[in-house]
Amino acid sequence: MQKDPLTSAPIGVFDSGVGGLSVLKAIHRNLPHLPVIFLADQVHVPYGSRPLEEVRTFAEGITRFLLERGCTIIVVACNTASAAALRYLRQAFPQVPFVGMEPAVKPAAEHTQSGVVGVLATPATFQGALYASVVERFAQGVTVLQHTCPGLVPLIEAGRLDSPETRCILEDALQPMLSQGIDTVVLGCTHYPFVIPLIQEIAGPGVRVIDPAPAVARQVQRLLEASGHAIGQTHTDGSCEEPASVRFFTSGNPQALGALLPHLLGEAGPVTHLRWDRDGRIAQDLENF
Repeated sequence: MQKDPLTSAPIGVFDSGVGGLSVLKAIHRNLPHLPVIFLADQVHVPYGSRPLEEVRTFAEGITRFLLERGCTIIVVACNTASAAALRYLRQAFPQVPFVGMEPAVKPAAEHTQSGVVGVLATPATFQGALYASVVERFAQGVTVLQHTCPGLVPLIEAGRLDSPETRCILEDALQPMLSQGIDTVVLGCTHYPFVIPLIQEIAGPGVRVIDPAPAVARQVQRLLEASGHAIGQTHTDGSCEEPASVRFFTSGNPQALGALLPHLLGEAGPVTHLRWDRDGRIAQDLENF
């Protein structure tokens, strides 16, 4: 049965690496009948230590690639890329709806009982105007403690979610915050939800951990509904629609990403390798693995 073209238009999701899979999982849970194209720019991971202008160039090239493949909405599933490029992308592609990542400081500030919250994010996210604006608007009267968790993203990229090194990084970040009375931890990097169990173990049951992925998935659904996209589970004739597929792309090692998918996402699929051109465009698909 041929699908409604609006229904079959894919959602584009990208990140520097596997962190965006945490957002993809939430989107696929909310909208299982819409296809998704996921791109991990792993040849450049992590974005967090790179200049914002360079990240902006990557984000623009990835956006063009996703639009060329029919995506009608783009999810910037990376806090660093959102801080560096989201405003630029909206100006460069005014006809395209974008959903980005914003550190969940607002709900943390609204629900904290101790008046002290912690934010774990990359240096680029903390340096961006978006984060400063969120803190200024929503965290008045609340103490916001920050940590960049250096080295954590590469460990998550390697699938080492509960290694001694991962635990050490998180303990170094969280223990000083706990000693100052935090009761909420905001995850300001899409990689970090994959270590929520370890964060909760270190922080204890009295500390709330905020994962922004569900809120991002809800915003994607709202935008699609507002633009008239059919997102239901049945066709006009009443027949049920099967869950849609996800296509995976990486500029890094496709075999490594493919091996991590069952572990991080709970499902597997072929991964296509991509190559960047010198002019900042993704040139071609090389191979399927």
